[in-house]
Amino acid sequence: MKPPIRLLVPVAVLLAGVVGAAALIATRPQVAAKPPDALVPLVRVAAIELRDLPLEVTTHGTVAPRTESALIPEVSGRVVEISPSLVSGGFFAEGDLLVRIDPRDYEIALERARAALARAESEEARARAELARRRALAERDFASAAQLEEAVRNQAVSAATVREARAALVQAERELQRTALRAAFAGRVRDENVDVGQFVSRGAPIATLYAVDWAEVRLPVPDEELAFLDLPLAWRGEQPDALGPEVRLFARFGGTEHEWLGRIVRTEGEIDARSRMVHAVARVEDPYGRSDNGRPPLAVGLFVRAAIQGRTAPGVAVLPRAALRGASQVLVVDAEGRLRFRDVEVLRTLRDEVVIAGGLANGERVCISPLETVVDGMAVRVAPEIDVAAEGKPS
Repeated sequence: MKPPIRLLVPVAVLLAGVVGAAALIATRPQVAAKPPDALVPLVRVAAIELRDLPLEVTTHGTVAPRTESALIPEVSGRVVEISPSLVSGGFFAEGDLLVRIDPRDYEIALERARAALARAESEEARARAELARRRALAERDFASAAQLEEAVRNQAVSAATVREARAALVQAERELQRTALRAAFAGRVRDENVDVGQFVSRGAPIATLYAVDWAEVRLPVPDEELAFLDLPLAWRGEQPDALGPEVRLFARFGGTEHEWLGRIVRTEGEIDARSRMVHAVARVEDPYGRSDNGRPPLAVGLFVRAAIQGRTAPGVAVLPRAALRGASQVLVVDAEGRLRFRDVEVLRTLRDEVVIAGGLANGERVCISPLETVVDGMAVRVAPEIDVAAEGKPS
């Protein structure tokens, strides 16, 4: 019995496929084996140029007056005159009259003191004459010793009364002078609470004043930054202005950033126990521009950024922060285009840059590209070099 045709067709197709596959395999071309091309990474490098670098330490602070004091009357009375400058924000010069207290009572007291002195001097003159008369009588035995002693005592008492009257006169003159409250320095008014007709009492503050001849800025400096500065750390008073490091202050005023120059004049006597910082005090002459009307004022209370001039580091290299691997290593590209690990001496690490004090030579190329896996001696391709000296110095 013959098998049905519908079964023979699939078998024939399968046999044809097998024969065709065998023929393709037998006639395939032979492919030569070739090793894969090595991938050489492309890196950016920075050429080393050793140079002397002036260092700066950046910090922040708030402008404060040189001195601030309360205006306190030394006598009591009714206010009869007030200077137009005695308003919040008003300026005044040294010796200007700020407040006048009614002087009439003190003028009367002065006249009384003068009259008392004249009376005491008259009594002293009479006592002196009486003493001379008693002595002359005693020499002729017309006066007793007790009478002479009484005359001596009266003359001493009258002399003491004269001295007391003179002191009272000086006191009355000073009290009268104190009715005029004058500025002890050139300054500005922070606030005031007095007006004409108001009764003021001795010892009660009526205004707050501060000096404007120079301003001070208290600048915190971290302990590790002190090595880069020549701060006046001596304990004997303030350092001369010419010897203190220069400070540049920056702040926005009126929508524009401005710059003022000052100098460090002293450091505070203690290290802050919480922040471990030393506070340096910078002084700025004429902060309100009394001698330069075109300069914006360095107003009290203004928050400023300060750049303190430091020492000059000789023969250092400045690299981008990305060039530093670990704590103190960089990758140097040698003449054959291979990476070499190099230990360096890091002088200072900034936000975007690192200052290298040793371990590199002029003309060497340092890799600044971030590489995840690095092997000493690994070949690299070098992109165009970057002149790191033209990128600016650290601040």
